[in-house]
Amino acid sequence: MTALTCEPGAVDCDVHVAPAAYADLLPHLSDYWRQYISEAAIRLTGVGHAYPPGAPVTAPPEAREKGWATPPSTYEQLAERYLDVAQPQHAVLNCVTGFDVHRNPYFAAAVAAALNDWVRETFLDKDERLRASLSVSPVSPEDATAEVNRAGDDPRFVQVLLPVRSDLPWGHKNNHTMFEAACQRSLQVALHAWGRAGKSVTPSGFATTYLEDYLANQPIAQAQMLSFVSEGVFERFPDLRVMVTECGFAWLPTLLWRFDKDWKGVWREVPWVKDLPSEYVRRHFCLSTAPAHLPPDEAGRGQLLEMLGGSQMLAYASDFPHDHGDSIVPLLDQLSGEERHGVVHATAAAFYGLKPLRTYTST
Repeated sequence: MTALTCEPGAVDCDVHVAPAAYADLLPHLSDYWRQYISEAAIRLTGVGHAYPPGAPVTAPPEAREKGWATPPSTYEQLAERYLDVAQPQHAVLNCVTGFDVHRNPYFAAAVAAALNDWVRETFLDKDERLRASLSVSPVSPEDATAEVNRAGDDPRFVQVLLPVRSDLPWGHKNNHTMFEAACQRSLQVALHAWGRAGKSVTPSGFATTYLEDYLANQPIAQAQMLSFVSEGVFERFPDLRVMVTECGFAWLPTLLWRFDKDWKGVWREVPWVKDLPSEYVRRHFCLSTAPAHLPPDEAGRGQLLEMLGGSQMLAYASDFPHDHGDSIVPLLDQLSGEERHGVVHATAAAFYGLKPLRTYTST
């Protein structure tokens, strides 16, 4: 189920947009930062995505032929390439441009604020179906908290966007003031794949191939999940929920089994973890369906669903304009009508507190 074959009325929790160049952000930056960008000849890297331009997952062939391989930078592009075809009930826009901003904390904070103002003006003001993630500085918890306080009162921002690759695990207490600010505004948190290219993706050092780099998003997401629970984030912020985006989900059952098993032996180290770790995860985490790394056979997919405890933790994501094929379709085909509706429509709507705008009829 790609963005172009999605059921009408879906709630899509991962649709990418990105400025084409820093020129798009200049109206939202101060004179100082405009001059900084100009004199230093700073350019955006990655063109809005972390995939190599020629990789098949970057975009489907038909989009590449039309020159649509990069995320939309205008509402008109988003409407033509995605909204008019997919007809979502709601779409959550994720702009990961801020993930690659260099380590100057002052510049990172300025760019995050500019990205939020750009997303609001370019997209949110033009379509009631659109919601967005709030960009924050990935290098300064203080600046991230300040940005949540500055822009987070706009209800069209539904979550704080964090790169899955971080300097400290996100559950660390240094980040708790940011979570407090988010909870005060009913914002959730999204952990999205990727982060700064200069960050080692393995505990043993840098990867030497893109394959290693690509696959590393999954074990890093697991480490972040362990951090949120082990650091007591959900005891302190019981209303906070986390969407794990573009990091897969088939790895979850084995992680939870081991997490519960080892916790029973060393729980004294984390006395604030009062319930089984798996119970915190099931209460507080959702995982997006793209990419879906599924067993090839129906029996294996059924077993995965059984180990997940059902489909309640899964929320539909097209990851537009990236292309993971129809990898989720075999799993959805094994669900009952109610379960399928939950994954494609209801789970994300409940997660973000979204109300239906209109009734759609599937064709």
